[in-house]
Amino acid sequence: MIGGDRTLHFLVNVGSAGYHPAAWLDPALTPDAFIRLEHYQRVAAVAERGLLDGLLFPDIPVQQPSIARGPAATLDPVLLTSALAVSTERVGLIPTATSTLNLPYNLARRILSLDHVSGGRAGWNVVTTFEPNAARNFGIEHLPERDERYRRAGEYVELTKKLWDSWEDDALIGDQASARFADPDKVHAAQHRGEFFTVAGPLNVTRSPQGRPVLVQAGSSAQGKAFAAAHAEAIYATQFGLEPAVQFAGEIRAAAAALGRDPAQIRILPGLVPVIAGTTAEASAKFDTLQARLHPDSAPVRALARWLGYPDEDLALDAPLPERLLTLPENRIGPQGFFASLTRYAADTGHTVRQLLSEFLGGHRVVIGTPEQVADHIETWWRSGAVDGFTVIPAVLPSYLEDFVDHVVPILRSRGTFRADYTGQTLRSHLGLREPANSFAR
Repeated sequence: MIGGDRTLHFLVNVGSAGYHPAAWLDPALTPDAFIRLEHYQRVAAVAERGLLDGLLFPDIPVQQPSIARGPAATLDPVLLTSALAVSTERVGLIPTATSTLNLPYNLARRILSLDHVSGGRAGWNVVTTFEPNAARNFGIEHLPERDERYRRAGEYVELTKKLWDSWEDDALIGDQASARFADPDKVHAAQHRGEFFTVAGPLNVTRSPQGRPVLVQAGSSAQGKAFAAAHAEAIYATQFGLEPAVQFAGEIRAAAAALGRDPAQIRILPGLVPVIAGTTAEASAKFDTLQARLHPDSAPVRALARWLGYPDEDLALDAPLPERLLTLPENRIGPQGFFASLTRYAADTGHTVRQLLSEFLGGHRVVIGTPEQVADHIETWWRSGAVDGFTVIPAVLPSYLEDFVDHVVPILRSRGTFRADYTGQTLRSHLGLREPANSFAR
């Protein structure tokens, strides 16, 4: 181990057939793999074989317009992770759910139920939803502004923690001889009345096997960073350059400490898309093959322009991003943190659009190379203190995850930077996070 008991941690972003828009075109997959439980069971088995910490399931509850060229759809993450709890034993299960479009009592109950059926392996990836069409699916004509969404999310999380704490650890007596089931004095109503929610409680589910499900957060805007410092236990961030990553980690940990939190109890796990082969040239060719499968409507330049929020004719393949494109456009709806991270990296490096397209996929950094090169990249960032590990984002599932587990993980294990076995049963124990005290306990 490096630095006492410090070790690497890995989540896996499990989206559809994989993160790349052409993933579903892989000959090894069926076109409807994204709705097949066995597809996700294979992914989960690979992650568990690699002793990875947890599986994170993204979600935006709306049909995306890109359906013409790819699945652009997902199963409900809470239901899917509940099904996977049956076929897995150790790997963590982290569904994404929005605080803007769910009622707190229902969601708190669903996540805690997942935690129980999985034996304490649940987390919750808290998002606030930026997609206006998703809001309209829930009868909300206009999404609240970002500040309000995050203010609501902060109250939502505090309320959820109260609901998860409804039952003290020893509230359940279970004495069959005396027919005493529980101590009502140790089951507490939240009695919450705030700016956005009024909830009585208590929750009708006993406390988590790991104290509480792990809170994960994925926003990197100014509001997202403030929210992370206040609430997140694991952060799925977007970082392209090491220097900005070090700065990000310092800001988060300092802000958390200022709020009275232990900054060592936060795991920073930015997204990483590894493309692995026996040689660098083979790995590059592998990524090029994937890119070449894209329909012209989804060509990389066009996709990058859409992602930035500018017309694709503004981008020249062999020139850097024009300076005017480094400013967030007023009409851009997507995540601000992703935009800021990529445009800062583009400005710092002066990379051409062609170079950026070989290092960028959907808001995250692509690392192309041999297993040793990918392991070196991971270890360099980890040793800097900028990250506690990464959220691995396989371009194609499960094959790119198999490449990582079978070829990169053994190298990291041989270097003493990653576990040789699971040492606990819960997601919290995998991540090295303490079990929180019950806020109602006397």
